[in-house]
Amino acid sequence: MQPFKYLTNYSQETRDQVQKLIMNNTLGEHLLQKYPKTHPYLNDKTLYDYVIDLKNSYLRSSPPLSKVLYDTKIRDLHCALGTHTFVSRVQGGKLKAKNEIRISHLFKKVPEPFLRMIVTHELAHLKEKEHNKSFYSLCTHIEPHYYQLEFDLRLYLTHIDRFGKLYQD
Repeated sequence: MQPFKYLTNYSQETRDQVQKLIMNNTLGEHLLQKYPKTHPYLNDKTLYDYVIDLKNSYLRSSPPLSKVLYDTKIRDLHCALGTHTFVSRVQGGKLKAKNEIRISHLFKKVPEPFLRMIVTHELAHLKEKEHNKSFYSLCTHIEPHYYQLEFDLRLYLTHIDRFGKLYQD
């Protein structure tokens, strides 16, 4: 197992602090203190409603979403926590477009701020396809604490790798 695979872009000082939490067996305790409760969006319908509410609040003029769901096929969390897809096809004489967001099923039982960070990331892709300055600016517009939540989610993923799930089914 690669040490700190979710934290490779952080400073050595930050990784040392995380290592200390792991060595003292307090990483889970740290996360539970900060995020004690899981979100209530446990099925695709409630997830869809949650995402649409967020989209309508911040990205009203963006393209519509045709599908939002938890996906059991997203397993390699190092590569993707969720995905966004844009599919266009010709149907008769018209061009039909579909936007979909799929969130890893592993995030059915996490704190709402973690889910919000992932959804924010995927919604931002509706306007900005690349991970550039505009993309992250949009992320922080939707979720002002985006960077902190991303870091804390990476801590949670590190906890999963080392100790297993913190929030049980």
